[in-house]
Amino acid sequence: MSEVKVIEIGESVFAENEAAAASIREQMKKQGTFFVNVMSGPGSGKTTTLSAIINRMKDKYKIGEMDVDIETSIDAQRVADATGVESIQIHNMGLCHIDADMTSRALSEYDTTGLDLLILENIGNLVCPAEFDVGANKNLMLLSVPEGDDKPLKYPLMFEVSDVVLINKIDTLDYFDFSKEKVTERILKLNPNAKIFFVSGKTGEGLDAVVDWLESEIAAVKQA
Repeated sequence: MSEVKVIEIGESVFAENEAAAASIREQMKKQGTFFVNVMSGPGSGKTTTLSAIINRMKDKYKIGEMDVDIETSIDAQRVADATGVESIQIHNMGLCHIDADMTSRALSEYDTTGLDLLILENIGNLVCPAEFDVGANKNLMLLSVPEGDDKPLKYPLMFEVSDVVLINKIDTLDYFDFSKEKVTERILKLNPNAKIFFVSGKTGEGLDAVVDWLESEIAAVKQA
């Protein structure tokens, strides 16, 4: 029988990513910047919701935003137009994720000095982004009501790595078979420490509580 050569690459690849992520966190700590990685599936309302949150905070805090997409700069332009904050587009060359090295290279082109809050709007995908630490202080994800309350069962890792889950588009609850109780139970079974907020990026319902959470995290980073 012929011998098969086995090459172990997973550990070294993720070890390098963890080192790069740790370096980013140290950089943000020195700057006093709270860095949040925002993930979701496509069509969850990420851009609309983030724009609404930024507009509630921009008069009090200096905020920057980075948007990841396979192609086009539509979302970054939408955030910039809707909020007036500086937003940059990161093209990830067709990959389904962004990792810490890519994030580090983007940061080298984006002066984040003096920012209170840096938002990374990750690519719309419920699988790959959950696998890579980008160097953020916290992971936040959006799940929209139309996507269904069964997503924690289908994509558990995403919910396991997310510190905060926004259940978005609650203004559509009357039109979809979506249980707030079931989704809460399923998320907390995977991640007992997850904070869950029910919000509408369109109407603004529930966003004040998210802003309160962000403000507490910003304060914690500056006191560290």
